[in-house]
Amino acid sequence: MAYPSPYRAGMSSLGYQRILALLREGGIAAERVFLPDDPEAWRRSGTRPVSCETYSPLGSFPLIAFSLAYELEIAGLIEILDLAGIPPLAADRGPGHPRILLGGPISMANPEAAGPFVDAMLLGEGEETALAGVSAFFEAESGEAWLNAIALLPGGWVPSRGGPVPPIARANDDNLPARSAILAPDAELSSMFLLEGERGCHRQCTFCVMRRSTNGGMRLVEASRILDLIPPEARKVGLVGAAISDHPRLPELLDTLVESGRQIGISSLRADRVKVRPQIARRLRESGARTLTVASDGASERLRKGISKGTTEEHLLACAEIAASSGFETFKVYMMVGLPGETDEDLDELIRFSLELAAASRGTRVALGVAPFVPKRHTPLDGAPFAGIAVVDQRLARLAKGLRGRVEVRPTSARWAWVEYILAQGDARTGEAVYRAWKAGGRFANYKAAFSEIG
Repeated sequence: MAYPSPYRAGMSSLGYQRILALLREGGIAAERVFLPDDPEAWRRSGTRPVSCETYSPLGSFPLIAFSLAYELEIAGLIEILDLAGIPPLAADRGPGHPRILLGGPISMANPEAAGPFVDAMLLGEGEETALAGVSAFFEAESGEAWLNAIALLPGGWVPSRGGPVPPIARANDDNLPARSAILAPDAELSSMFLLEGERGCHRQCTFCVMRRSTNGGMRLVEASRILDLIPPEARKVGLVGAAISDHPRLPELLDTLVESGRQIGISSLRADRVKVRPQIARRLRESGARTLTVASDGASERLRKGISKGTTEEHLLACAEIAASSGFETFKVYMMVGLPGETDEDLDELIRFSLELAAASRGTRVALGVAPFVPKRHTPLDGAPFAGIAVVDQRLARLAKGLRGRVEVRPTSARWAWVEYILAQGDARTGEAVYRAWKAGGRFANYKAAFSEIG
């Protein structure tokens, strides 16, 4: 089980941990390998990536199963294969090389760009296909027989055989919830036990791959089952789910967990839910949380209505006041710039409103986490254009200037968002272009040149 990012990220991935546990429960000797923190230092020393369990070289395993979270991790997949002495392109590998199987969140959007590097994929939820796909490898009489078995599984895809990408697999509700297999102190979410409170989402945000129509909507996990699955030794618990704050029993869950002395983590909350159920925020603060995080996504009321977000200024102002009264150090709002139809007037509205948030927070720091909009497959905004690097940078600069000294602006790179956009909308040719860019040095200019070659 390989992860194309460092250990601290991989061991904080609930999907990676869940599949690892299912394989082991099914009798597979699954070992963990991660991309080194400093791949170049490993390359200079000639050191190969090895497994955490037996220190076996990655290249010695007959089957390598990757979990890929999003498009920019394709470069990490290439890097770790090359460090292991395995040709990254599937077309360059022979009978003596490991077979590569891939799954993970990338399959909910666009897996095509990863196709040139793998032998097979399992798309969608892997609870019922991962063990079957791996077991078939050891039972098959030949590599082709294994690929035939993969192609028959729900969500099974063999890129080299062409044809359309199949529909993603959906796990039976009896297999929920996913939960941590290992408490890892050196992970990004140090020693936190992760557990799904729900899966999917019942909302209709037009930019999101987890919207209601993607994979069956929101599936709740009973509160009693959640509590039963948390081990006594887990002192930090992370409740995971695209719409976890919409769980009708969340306040009672938090009451029980906080009163047991546990620290609770929730990545992001719905502002409308926090407004009507402020006890959610207060319980998180009592458990030791220092940041209250919600998402606004659109820069203005007009844009939020256009993407069916449902979050209003009233909701966000209420959350800022709750963050202040509860004693949070930071009130963080996730935001996108570059949505279709966005203008400078929308950014000016965001500046004006962010200053209102700062006033409502009464000393609690307000921070905007700002990401350029990247349209994804299987959403209503699939195929929408990228706003442009220069446009996004201009709007980020306008935002930073208008809020300087009052509200912290934490932007992500417009250049790398453009690379993500090309991959999110691309096909196998874009994956091959990533390989050429990586070989040329992996800088943005290398990506730009490689993408230009394919038009």
